Amino acid sequence: MHGSCVFCDLIRDNAANWVADEEHALAFQPLPEDTLAPGHTLVIPRGHREGLFGASERELAQVMELVRRVAAGMRTALGSTGTFLIQASGPHSGGTVPHLHFHVVPCWDDDDADFWPDVRSAHAVAGDPYAAIRAALA
Repeated sequence: MHGSCVFCDLIRDNAANWVADEEHALAFQPLPEDTLAPGHTLVIPRGHREGLFGASERELAQVMELVRRVAAGMRTALGSTGTFLIQASGPHSGGTVPHLHFHVVPCWDDDDADFWPDVRSAHAVAGDPYAAIRAALA
């Protein structure tokens, strides 16, 4: 656990409303003022990992498996018809807690919620960004 991480503190102090407590990943209720929808749940690795690049492929797969299971539980228990995932990594992503986490937000046809961002990045990239990504993956 990391000494200055609020999520690590929650784990150490057993201070969250846990939805799932597994060997490698945990799921819990966010603070009421941060809840986007009934059942909105955060999923984190048990160990402190900073963002997507701080977790190994195996750790990320374990967290994503719990994300999928939580979303399935939302369909079963809450009757949600969709799921919105939020994950922010890195200093300019808008994230506020550096511990890797996914917000799993249930959606319904009658909730009038639109979680898709309506602001677009003003950053310009020279050339074709998809060609650059493709080359980086090769």
